[in-house]
Amino acid sequence: MNPTLTHPLTQDTDGPAQDGAPQTRRKVAIICSKGSLDMAYPGLILANAARMMDIDAMIFFTFWGLDIIREKTADKLQPGIVGNPAMHMPTMVAGLPGMGSMAAHMMKKKIEQIEVPSVRELLETLEQAGAELYACHMAMEMMGFTRDDLVPQVHDVITAMDFFEKSEGAQIVFV
Repeated sequence: MNPTLTHPLTQDTDGPAQDGAPQTRRKVAIICSKGSLDMAYPGLILANAARMMDIDAMIFFTFWGLDIIREKTADKLQPGIVGNPAMHMPTMVAGLPGMGSMAAHMMKKKIEQIEVPSVRELLETLEQAGAELYACHMAMEMMGFTRDDLVPQVHDVITAMDFFEKSEGAQIVFV
């Protein structure tokens, strides 16, 4: 971890602002609620960009977004193609067996070509950069997951109320 970066979600100041008042650190809190490959990247990329700009970042994974941080599914995410108008593919065709796997293969190949890290690599990068990753307690209980089901980069399992406490003063982005 870069020693010049402060711990995420702290109220450290960057020194006095031009008017002499202390300047509060910028923070972003991202909620990832969908676990498809095409929905994993926006939250992870935004958090990574924030950390690169020395903005404190946290991600709260809830409901299907837990698949992004589950050990069994993090490397197997597929794009959401059925009913997705951006795919320019009839729903009947998108729903055929194997179409999701084919779309995932094509998307992962393109991601690799443009040298974007995999989901797992981004999770590791975010942890190393000081971003905090949290799983939703209620969603974990609903789906029967335990802490052992999660990738090691997850900081903790927290409630929605904990999320609001930790994200106080942050810009909140819902993906």
